[in-house]
Parts: sequence; C-alpha cells; structure tokens
Amino acid sequence: MNEMIIEAIKSKKVMQFIYDNALRIVEPYTYGVSKKGKDQLRAFQIEGGSNSSNTLGWRPFTVDKMENIRILDDSFEPNREGYNPNDKAMIEIYITV
Repeated sequence: MNEMIIEAIKSKKVMQFIYDNALRIVEPYTYGVSKKGKDQLRAFQIEGGSNSSNTLGWRPFTVDKMENIRILDDSFEPNREGYNPNDKAMIEIYITV
C-alpha cells in the first residue's frame, strides 16, 4: 500500500503526481484494489493535463503508474457531487474519505 495516498486521504490534502506523462492535481477520495487486481486511486482531478479531452473530473488512477507523488498543503472538503464511498469498480477498499 502507498502510505502517501493513505495520509492524503486521512488528512484531506490535495495530491500532485505525474500520470501518463501529464501533471495531475487531484482530491483523493478512495484507495483500493480494482477489479483487475491493481491498486487504484479514485480522485477528482482539479488541475493538470489528460490524454482525454476532459481534463477535470472523477478519474481512476492505477497507483503503479503514478510518479513523483507529493502531498500539497491545500486541503479539500470531501463533498464533490458524484462521490461514491462504495466504489463498485473496486473489489477491496483500503480507505475512503
């Protein structure tokens, strides 16, 4: 398990990392195991790039593809529309806000 992700979710801190060669800034909500058996973070992207045309919004991130993970000083309120604490895309949830 990635302790930085757990700490960011517990403290409700914004995270920054590189994913698919793009800087992502996200509010981390749920960390667990995807149906493919990979550690996954479900987060709301608030800034940064994307390979799709939509750069902001809810996204799943495969943890082993996340690089240069940092917890930022900014906090967030866990009240984003669309948040689902029982994420059905995950077979196990380690932590959620």
